[in-house]
Amino acid sequence: MGEINLKVLILGINGFIGLHLFKTILERTDWDVYGLDISSDRIGQYKELPRLTFLQGDICKESEWIEEHIKKCDVVIPLVAIALPAVYISNPIRIFELDFEENMKIVKLCVKHKRRIIFPSTSEVYGMSTVSEFNEDDSNLVVGPICKQRWIYSCCKQLIDRVIWAYGKQENFQFTLFRPFNWVGPYLDDVNDSEDGKLRVVTQFISNILHNKPIKLVNGGKQNRCFTYIQDGIDCLMKIIENKNNLADQQIINIGNPDNKYSIEFIAEYIVKWVRRNRPEIKVPDIIYVSDKNYYGESYEDVFNRVPSIAKAANLLKWQPKTTIDELLDKTLEFYLK
Repeated sequence: MGEINLKVLILGINGFIGLHLFKTILERTDWDVYGLDISSDRIGQYKELPRLTFLQGDICKESEWIEEHIKKCDVVIPLVAIALPAVYISNPIRIFELDFEENMKIVKLCVKHKRRIIFPSTSEVYGMSTVSEFNEDDSNLVVGPICKQRWIYSCCKQLIDRVIWAYGKQENFQFTLFRPFNWVGPYLDDVNDSEDGKLRVVTQFISNILHNKPIKLVNGGKQNRCFTYIQDGIDCLMKIIENKNNLADQQIINIGNPDNKYSIEFIAEYIVKWVRRNRPEIKVPDIIYVSDKNYYGESYEDVFNRVPSIAKAANLLKWQPKTTIDELLDKTLEFYLK
C-alpha cells in the first residue's frame, strides 16, 4: 500500500475507529495523516510524528481548519458521531445536530473542493428489515414510528447516505459509504463509565463487572448481532482508501462478520466465564433480565437480527474477516481486564 502517496484527513482520529485506522496507516504506508479530535488521550503519544498533523478541537468550532485541510488532502474520513442508543433516546436533538448537521457540512465541503469522501454509514440504517442478510443495494430500510426516538440516528445516517449518493450521480462526486457491523476491540469505550446504556454491549458488560453492577440483558439478550474484530474492519477500510482500479468508487460496502452471529446472551455468558477463569479475584455480578422499556424507555424498539451480506466486499475488494468470536472476545477482554 505504501506505493501510493496519499494525504488522509481523519476527523475523530482519537476515537475507536480513528485510532486503529491511524495506527494501521503508520505501520503499512507512507501516507501523511491530518487529524482532528476533541480529545487527545489516545493519539497524544503520536503528536510529534512528522507524518501526523493534529489539532485538538471541536468539529463544530474548527470550520476554517477543516476546510483548509479538506483542500490539501486526497481523502476525507469523517468519524465524528454519537452511536449510542441511550443517547438517541435521551438527547435526539444532539444526534441530529452532530451526526447529521455537522457531518453534512463536511460532505458539502468535499463536494465544493472535489475531494473524495469515505463516509461511515451504519448497520442501523437497515432498521427492522426482515431479510435474512442485509444487502447494500437491494434491502429495504425499515424504521419505526416517529415517537420511537431510537430511530433518529438511523434516519440521520440514511439521509446523509442518500445525499452523498445523489451528489455522486448528479455531480460525479467521488465517495464510498461503509457500514460497520458491531466492530469490537481495544479502545472501543472507556469502561470507567459506570452508567447503564452509555457504552456498547461488550464494553457495557465489562464495565458492569468492574463496577460490580448486574449485567442486564435487555429482552433476555435474545437479539443476534454479527461481531467484527476492529482490525478486520480496518483491513477492509484500508482497501477502500487505497481504491485499486477505483473499484470502491460510488459504492456502499457492508463491513461485518456473518460467521460471528451470536446472541447478546451468549456474549454475556462468555464474558462471565472468561472472567471467572482468567481473573478469579474479580467478583462477577449476577446476570439479570430487563425489558427494553425499563432499560431505555418508551421510545425504544429492538432489532433481533442484524446480519450483513459481505459479498460486495469479498468480490470488489478481495476482503474477508478472519477473527473468530473467541479470538475477538479474548483480545478485547485481555486489553480491558489484564
